[in-house]
Amino acid sequence: MAEMMRAIVKTTPGRGAELLEVPRPEPGAGDALIRVIATSICGTDHHIYEWNAWAEGRIGPRIPQTMGHEFCGVVEAVGEGVDQIAVGDRVSAETHIVCHTCIPCRRGQYEVCLNTSILGVDRDGCFADYIVVPAENLWKTPPELSDNVASALEPLGNAVHTAMAEPLEGKRVLVTGIGPIGAFSVGVAKAHGATEVFASEPNPYRRSLAGVMGADHLIDPIATSLTGTIMELTGDGVDAVLEMSGHPTAIQDAISCVIPGGHIAQLGLPPDRVTLDLNELIFKGIRYYGIVGRKIWETWEEMDRLLAAGELDISPVLTHTLELEAFEEGIRLMEAGECGKVVLTVS
Repeated sequence: MAEMMRAIVKTTPGRGAELLEVPRPEPGAGDALIRVIATSICGTDHHIYEWNAWAEGRIGPRIPQTMGHEFCGVVEAVGEGVDQIAVGDRVSAETHIVCHTCIPCRRGQYEVCLNTSILGVDRDGCFADYIVVPAENLWKTPPELSDNVASALEPLGNAVHTAMAEPLEGKRVLVTGIGPIGAFSVGVAKAHGATEVFASEPNPYRRSLAGVMGADHLIDPIATSLTGTIMELTGDGVDAVLEMSGHPTAIQDAISCVIPGGHIAQLGLPPDRVTLDLNELIFKGIRYYGIVGRKIWETWEEMDRLLAAGELDISPVLTHTLELEAFEEGIRLMEAGECGKVVLTVS
């Protein structure tokens, strides 16, 4: 009889998820079995919990399925052919499992693999006592990092990838949308030498996180015109925008706020199609980058460097730690906008 474990499972269509006892997975060839120590809740997990249109289309055919994709843990067992990691290693994971055979992969552009499979989205995730992951996707976590910080490396990688679209040294940078990844982005922009960082966020709690992470100017885009405020503070606009919200107004504001010849890095996903003033985009000569995931493994190497050098501290954004059983309280805090990143302790 298979050993059992706890897991937070999306069991049926509609809002919610359940903490269940399910069979513990076993590693196959090339895989590793990880005992999860800590896992953090992502906006994607919230989408699955609330069961929006994206979740219904993407997850629906596979439920029941274990949720979660951000974690750190300890290697418990390895499958045949695994030699790059060993039992006892503490690891985090690159959650995009790639095919290595499509044209982007063959060009080394793994972040845009045509056949990407994502932990907790396309296969069982890490809101559980154990998870099986391809060993090639594991990243050994430096011992000086806390378990909570190590659990949040994957979303930190989104922030680092976005900030690295172009060099930020000596530039004025606007970050729109201060969820946890937006807050991380403020710190990364500062660590990469941005001279001024402007943070736009309507939620006062999350706007304050941008201040803790080093933002020089905190802007409420509901109370004031974001474009007007940026022009008043800079005279001619910012050099770069890191757009993390996906809000249609913020996306258009990004185009209006950036100086001619500047760039926009877009990580935030709009809920639907967005209408833009492309004439402004074109005639300002703006370079617009679509950002997905993390560069494998360039982004992870830069994360390690920033954290090891003490140039970046993301712990202020990890505002709440709960037991796995209290995951619904974590979802409530996210929906209320009363948290940064919520971490669930597992073992």
